[in-house]
Amino acid sequence: MHLTSETVETLVEQFSKLPTVGRKTAQRLAAYILKMPREEVVELAHALVAVKDRVTACSVCYNVTDDDPCPICLSAKRDRTVICVVEEPNDVLALERTGEYHGQYHVLGGVISPLDGIGPDDLKIRELVARVANNRVSPAGGDGAPEEQEEPVTEVILAMNPNVEGDTTAYYIGQLLGPLGVRVTRIARGLPVGGDLEYADEATLSRALEGRARM
Repeated sequence: MHLTSETVETLVEQFSKLPTVGRKTAQRLAAYILKMPREEVVELAHALVAVKDRVTACSVCYNVTDDDPCPICLSAKRDRTVICVVEEPNDVLALERTGEYHGQYHVLGGVISPLDGIGPDDLKIRELVARVANNRVSPAGGDGAPEEQEEPVTEVILAMNPNVEGDTTAYYIGQLLGPLGVRVTRIARGLPVGGDLEYADEATLSRALEGRARM
C-alpha cells in the first residue's frame, strides 16, 4: 500500500538518481515542484528535454555547445596559439569567470583513473595530440563563415585538478606532447587566497614553495 502519491514517489525516485541527491533531498525537491506554478514546471521540463536534444560536443575543443563549433572556438578574439586542457566543461566556465585567460580550450571528458576503468583511450587525449601535432586550431571567421587556419600552437596549459588522477593525466599528456616541441605548463598550486599557513597540509605548502614567484 502506498502511503503517498505514486506520481510523487516516482518523481522522488528520479531525483534520487542524481549525483549527491539522497532520498530526503529528493523528497524536498518533489515537494518544491508541487508548490511551483504549472507554467514554471513546464519550462523546467522543456529545459531538461532541450539539454538532451540540442546540446552537443564541439568538434574542436569538445566543450558542450548548442552550435558546432562553439562560440569560443569561433571567436576571432581568442589567442589560437595557446590551448588550456581541462577535465570537464564546468572547468571552462570557472576559468572564463576569472577574465584572465583568452586562449583556446580542450576538454578531456575526465581523467585517467584505472580504479574506475578509465584509461587514456576513454578521454580526448588522442584528439589533443593530433590538434597540436597538426598545428590545427579553431576555425576563425568572426561574423562570417568559419574558415580553417593553420597557426602553430606554442603552449599547452594543463589545468587538471591537483589530485592523484589529475597528476597522472597531466604527466601522461606531458610525455606525449614533449616530442612535439610545444611548451607544456601546469597551473600553479598552493595556498588559497585568505588561507592560513597554520592550517595548510604539507603537500599544499610544498607545492606553494615550488610555485613561488618573484615579487
